[in-house]
Amino acid sequence: MKTYHVGILGFGFIGKVHAYGHLNIPLFYDPPPCATRITHICTSRSETAERGRAQVGADVATTDYREITENPGVDIVHICTPNHLHRGPLLSAMAHNKHIYCDKPIVAELSETAPIEAALAQYTGIAQMTFQNRFFPATLRARQLVEEGFLGRLLQFRACYLHAGSADPAAPLKWKLSAEAGGGVIADLASHVLDLLHPLVGGYASVMAATQIAYPDRPSADDPKTRVKVEAEDNVVILARTRSGALGTIEATKIATGAEDELRFELHGSTGAIRFNLMDPHHLEIYDATAPGAPQGGRRGWTRIDTGQRYPAPGGKFPSPKASIGWMRSHMACLANFLCCVAENRSADPGLEQGIYIQKLIDAVRRSARASAWVDVD
Repeated sequence: MKTYHVGILGFGFIGKVHAYGHLNIPLFYDPPPCATRITHICTSRSETAERGRAQVGADVATTDYREITENPGVDIVHICTPNHLHRGPLLSAMAHNKHIYCDKPIVAELSETAPIEAALAQYTGIAQMTFQNRFFPATLRARQLVEEGFLGRLLQFRACYLHAGSADPAAPLKWKLSAEAGGGVIADLASHVLDLLHPLVGGYASVMAATQIAYPDRPSADDPKTRVKVEAEDNVVILARTRSGALGTIEATKIATGAEDELRFELHGSTGAIRFNLMDPHHLEIYDATAPGAPQGGRRGWTRIDTGQRYPAPGGKFPSPKASIGWMRSHMACLANFLCCVAENRSADPGLEQGIYIQKLIDAVRRSARASAWVDVD
């Protein structure tokens, strides 16, 4: 079995999550999709690059992404930098036909997608976006049910991603609340919801959005005594109309006091309904409206499916299909999907094309919020 050499660009929180996947996939997938080894770590500072290199046992620590993207000895490139630093490394990796695993969103601004879209015509590598919420057994089963026609005609939907990371006014201004860095809750959290719902509700036709900045300024992350203006939203509410005509709501917020990391959705159709909550990822709930409703309610009611860790082989053996599942497991399943595609030389889903589509949605939501008007999705 070939061993693919891996370089990770950015080794903050999400870079460590990606590294965790490579280090642990052989335990959860037997046999693994392919053999990998992390050989390069790149960050903006030499000391953090060296620390990351030591943590994962890589060979090289660098501050120049081209030592990874242009290196013939590196097969797979992970892009885990802040959003505004994606474009250059992504285009370089594409030009050298590296396999690419890119964290969301694909870039900071829609204008940056044009050269990426153009480069796709000549790109021969395998690329996937890190939209890991697709890869819980519960959300995989939800997609299966939708494709089987369980809902009938989709009538309406609602979804939200609730987080409390910015509820405290003393929380410092980090890059995810920096408009210059491509931050804000639309890119950070709403992108996940827009992607997760996309195969469940079909394409989006138009959006209407409103945003909020809870506190006009925050302490600087570098100097807490200095106040810095906040320019990126920490709350968004979206009305979304699908191409089929269904109307739904999507909320994404980092000022939901008392929330942890709660992504939930409900889909309501003419013959059934489906709902999921990331705070209970072990279960998917369904409602069969075709079940008899009499006498005294018949057999109608919400059914809770124990999806657990019931992944298709070889992914459901360890620790156990019935064991409770957590957030990190979805990341490993997302990465395993990518590695399977690399090993089998087939297109990955969600690919860079989906990343570009979600960027178009992000841009449409931003434009709608600025104009206080409905915006059509191209």
